[in-house]
Amino acid sequence: QVQLVESGGGSVQAGGSLRLSCAATGYTVSTACMGWFRQAPGKEREWVASIRRYSITMYTDSVKGRFTISRDNSKNTLFLQMISLKPEDSAIYYCAASATSDCLTFHYWGQGTQVTVSS
Repeated sequence: QVQLVESGGGSVQAGGSLRLSCAATGYTVSTACMGWFRQAPGKEREWVASIRRYSITMYTDSVKGRFTISRDNSKNTLFLQMISLKPEDSAIYYCAASATSDCLTFHYWGQGTQVTVSS
C-alpha cells in the first residue's frame, strides 16, 4: 500500500523560506513521476512542480526560480524547497506520485501540509 506523508509546512513572512518533505512507503520515489500540488481556499488544486526519471524537473511559471523539487533516493523522500515566498503561495501543499513516468496522471496523494505566508 502506497503512503505519502508530508511535513515541513508552517507560517512564514513574505520573503521567507520553507522546505516541504514527503516520505513515501510502498513506493520508490526514483521510479516514475512525483509532484507537488497546492490548493488555496476557494480555488482549485493546481500543479506546482514535478520530477521525472533522470531527475527531469518541471515547474509552474509562478514558482520558477523560487521553488526547487528534489528527491533523496536513499531516504525515499521527495522535497520542495521554497524561497522568496509570497502571500499568494499560501495553500495546502500535497505530495503526489504517479504509477507511470509521463506525469500526466497522479495515482497516490498525501494528506497535505499547510503553508501560510503573511505580508
